[in-house]
Amino acid sequence: MTTKTSDADLEALYAYLMAQPAVRHNPPATRLSFPFNLRFTLAGWNALFLKQGPMAAMPDRGAQWNRGRYLVDGLGHCSACHSPRNALGAEMGDRSYLVGGEADGWEAPALGERSPSTLRWSEADYYQYLRHGYAPRHGSAAGPMAPVVAELRDAADADVRAMAHYLASLDSREDAATANALIAASNAAIAATPDTSAARLYDGACAVCHTGVERRDLFGIRPQLALNTNVRSDRPDNLIRVILDGIATPAAGTHGTMPAFRAYIDDRQLADLVRYIRATFAPDRQPWADVEQSIARARGASRKH
Repeated sequence: MTTKTSDADLEALYAYLMAQPAVRHNPPATRLSFPFNLRFTLAGWNALFLKQGPMAAMPDRGAQWNRGRYLVDGLGHCSACHSPRNALGAEMGDRSYLVGGEADGWEAPALGERSPSTLRWSEADYYQYLRHGYAPRHGSAAGPMAPVVAELRDAADADVRAMAHYLASLDSREDAATANALIAASNAAIAATPDTSAARLYDGACAVCHTGVERRDLFGIRPQLALNTNVRSDRPDNLIRVILDGIATPAAGTHGTMPAFRAYIDDRQLADLVRYIRATFAPDRQPWADVEQSIARARGASRKH
């Protein structure tokens, strides 16, 4: 991250940090496992994976694109979460750049052409999401992404637009469907669903907010599940985490909060509900095969945090 940052920005960061008031704090003892608890091993890690030097602009690209790339790959370090890591914890670049990763037990989905969304993330989508924490065609920021959006409120609008411009350039696909077609398909799936325990659970716990048209004036924004990236993902992890832990602190003021259902739903009910949501709101996608394992991971990750 910082090795890609310009000297001027590093000097500004240093000046800001040195201007903060001192605090009295005893840092916690290091509990890293072997060999990561040995600091000298970092020299070997750096020799293998550290690429030093500021980021050079690409002359065949415009100023906004280069600014966006600088912010995404440097100060923003988006790949720290959205790219996979190897066995030694280094980011896997090149063909694995921004193809998806993990952060605090949440899936950080792929950005660009590997995105699981049926609707391409356009420049406008990225801007709405990064600036306001919500993109109507994809959903709202939650989990580790919510504080990122909150911090971006202080960023210059031109910088947020530059990030959106760069990220959108990584995906040249056309939309595989229209938003109206996806919503119509989910409505047809709802009408065709038999009266199961999962359907009744959804109707009692979820439908009041997530069925029908969006209503900003009714307790805040409630995303259309038929368009939600998490529902259309290859993994159920994020949907499970949101159901278990809710969204107590929305990324933007126009969002509604979502209650946590951890104490009110058992694993069997949760598995049935997650499969029902997938089949109903993403009927064109394959059913998730590892829901129970994902629930076990999510409950364990939540307890750690």
